[in-house]
Amino acid sequence: MDLQLPPPSATAAAASRALQTLIAEEIRRQGNWIPFSRFMELALYAPQYGYYTGGAHKIGSGGDFITAPTLSPLFGQTLARQLKPLLAQTEGNLYELGAGTGALAATLLNSLSDGIKHYYIIEVSPELAERQRIHIAENAPENADKVIHLSQLPDTLNGILIGNEVLDAIPCELVRRQQGQFWQIGVGMTKQTFTQTPRPLTSPALLQAARNYFPGCEPYTSELHPAQHALIHTLAGKLACGALIFIDYGFDAAQYYHPQRHMGTLIGHYRHHTVHDPFFHIGLTDLTAHVNFTDIAQAGTDAGLDLIGYTSQAHFLLNLGITDIMAQTAQPQSADYIHQSAALHQLIDQHEMGELFKVMALGRNIDVDWQGFSFGDICHKL
Repeated sequence: MDLQLPPPSATAAAASRALQTLIAEEIRRQGNWIPFSRFMELALYAPQYGYYTGGAHKIGSGGDFITAPTLSPLFGQTLARQLKPLLAQTEGNLYELGAGTGALAATLLNSLSDGIKHYYIIEVSPELAERQRIHIAENAPENADKVIHLSQLPDTLNGILIGNEVLDAIPCELVRRQQGQFWQIGVGMTKQTFTQTPRPLTSPALLQAARNYFPGCEPYTSELHPAQHALIHTLAGKLACGALIFIDYGFDAAQYYHPQRHMGTLIGHYRHHTVHDPFFHIGLTDLTAHVNFTDIAQAGTDAGLDLIGYTSQAHFLLNLGITDIMAQTAQPQSADYIHQSAALHQLIDQHEMGELFKVMALGRNIDVDWQGFSFGDICHKL
C-alpha cells in the first residue's frame, strides 16, 4: 500500500477498528466465512461505523471522490431539461436514491421549482441526510419545504426516480473461474487478518449468471450483481407511472466481462486515491464496482418496464444542450466561466467522465421526447 496516503484521524481509526471487530465476530459466528457481498454491505452500511453510515465526509474535494453534481450545477441544470416534460406526465414527484451532499437536489429544486410537487430523498445514512438538509436549506431555501426524507422506498412511485452513482455502491458477489470450476470468493479470517477465501459456487442463480457472462478464459475473476437486479425488480413493482434514470460508471456485458478484464472492476476510493485492497481502512474506504448495464436493462424489461434509452453521459448532456446552458449562465473570460469550462470538460470528455459514465432510462406509462437519447443511443450494444 502506498505509504504516502494520508493517515486517518484517531477518531476515524478507532471507528474502523470497531467495525473490523464487528465483522470479525460475524465471520466467526458463520464458520469463518461470509460472502463478499455481506462483507461489502457491512463495510459500507453497518450502523454507526459503515462508510456511508458513519460520520466522515465522503464526497467532494475534502472527501474520497467527486461526483458530477458536486463538480458544477451544470450537471443538474442540464438534467432538469429532460425532467421537466417528464414530470408533467406524472404526479410531479422526484425521487432521488442516495442524494450525496444534496447538491443535485438543490439544483433540480431551483431549476424545476414549478414542476416539482415533492422531492423525496431515500437515504440510509443519517449523517448524509443531515448534510443534505443543510445544503438544500442554504442553496434552495424557497423550495426546501418540498423535500421529504425517507429511510426506505415508498409503496408507490409516481414520478421520476434518479439514481446518480448509486448502483455502483450496491454490494456485489465476487466469483472466480479457475480449473474448469466457478468459485465464490468470500471473506474469512487467518489469525487476526481478513482474507479473500474461495468456496465452490453452489447457488443455482449465481452459477447461471456466471455461465452467461464469464468468458471461457481462466483464471478469471469478476463481479456478479444480484442485489442490483433485485433493486430494479423492486422499483419496477412500485412504479405506477414515470421513469427510472440511472447515471453511473459501467459497461454493457460484452465490455464488462471482456477477457482482458480478468481481475474485475472492484475498487476502493480513499482520499482521492485508488485502493485495490478491500481490507484497507475498512469503513473509511469506499468500495465500488462498475455497473453491468445489460443486466440492469434485462431486470427492468423482465419486470415490465420499457427500455427508453442508453447512452454515454457525454452524449446525454450534449443532447440536452449543456454547452448552451454554460454560455447563458457564465460571462466569458470570467473566473466563473473558467471554473465551469473545467467542470464541463470533466463531465463530457471521453477520458474523464464522459465515456465511462452511462445514462439508462426505464419507464412505464410515460411518453415524451427523450431529448437526452436523441443522438448516440447504444441500446443495441446491450
